[in-house]
Amino acid sequence: MLKNYLKIAWKVFLRRKFFTFISLFGISFTLVVLLVVTAILDQTFAKFPPEVNQDRTIGCFALWKTDSNSTYGGGPPGYRFLDRYTRDLPYVEKHSFYAAGDAYSFVNGERIVSSLKRTDGAFWQILQFEFLEGSPFSEEDNKRANFVAVINEATRRKFFGDQPAVGKMIEADGQRFRVVGVVANVSRLRWVAFSDIWVPISTSKTDWYQKEFSSNYVGIYLVRSKADIPAVQDEFRSRLPRIMEAEGFTELAVSLQSQFELLSSRLFGGRSGESRVGILLTVLILNAILFMVLPAINMININVSRIMERASEIGIRKAFGASSVSLVAQFVVENVLLSIIGGMIGLAGSYLILAVISRSGLIQYASFTINYRIFAYGLALAAFFGLFSGVYPAWRMSRLHPVHALRGGLR
Repeated sequence: MLKNYLKIAWKVFLRRKFFTFISLFGISFTLVVLLVVTAILDQTFAKFPPEVNQDRTIGCFALWKTDSNSTYGGGPPGYRFLDRYTRDLPYVEKHSFYAAGDAYSFVNGERIVSSLKRTDGAFWQILQFEFLEGSPFSEEDNKRANFVAVINEATRRKFFGDQPAVGKMIEADGQRFRVVGVVANVSRLRWVAFSDIWVPISTSKTDWYQKEFSSNYVGIYLVRSKADIPAVQDEFRSRLPRIMEAEGFTELAVSLQSQFELLSSRLFGGRSGESRVGILLTVLILNAILFMVLPAINMININVSRIMERASEIGIRKAFGASSVSLVAQFVVENVLLSIIGGMIGLAGSYLILAVISRSGLIQYASFTINYRIFAYGLALAAFFGLFSGVYPAWRMSRLHPVHALRGGLR
């Protein structure tokens, strides 16, 4: 029976090519947009190397403070704040501090701008980079202020061409470092891990960073388990009144958050910087549903039009004893098949567009792919289109009276 349904469906698609094209275009275009956005969000927030511990890593990314002289709002905290008040948090296995900025170098008279991150030895234990050469610098290197550096693959190519880089010297920010490791490029969307060059914090040109309560340092914390994150956040929150008293602040707002929580607080948290994950998820889901429902409604209208033109066929089949159930099943199969074909076209289109974005360099070092999660999303969306846009027209068809259907009408 299913085989016959599929044969009939295929012939119907070929007979009304315009309706088929409009339906396929609506499905595939909607899927392309949704899957491209999903792929970007997936690459930003999902567990991808080097952020393989993303689900149990939180960070101290932003700080608001007010004292009698000034107000500091929403920028990164300083090394002194992180060092003095966040090193002994319970349930935290490892913590790391870093500061990011730009560094300028000259190779054969050409100026090269690189992203430079000053960090410590624990950074390489929280994040799992793919090393192409050498190894990371250690906490001992940081304590001794050894002028060593890890660079990414793109930086190796700029400075040394196709030659190995470990053991060679590289100049950045007016300082010379010995390369001890080379890692694979990390997408800029992975902004915690992203950089071109990583060097020890202690190689900073002055020790002024140690005295700053708020500046450009970020703390990241690897928690023992995901379930322990709320306890860590509560403990940190309980320390804020004591910090305000010790530092003489009239206002202090700072929290430990995941990167997704940080995005929600930036968009909806306002001055407090509080997490608004629920609001952000609601906005994303509502926009996705709205984007899917509109083309689905259009498909319903197209499918109703297809029923109207096939009214005589339906009337003849009913007159010869075809049941409403078999007619409904046939129409649902047609619609699901059309949705699956549109879904395959949408997946192929998403793959091509993501490949173009990756090769364009629009997002530095990003390499987008259709992984199993995105593929599953695509199949789910295709099923949604098939069922949502097929149920009502199938129900309308099942209610056709044979006499009215033979006359070409719908009642």
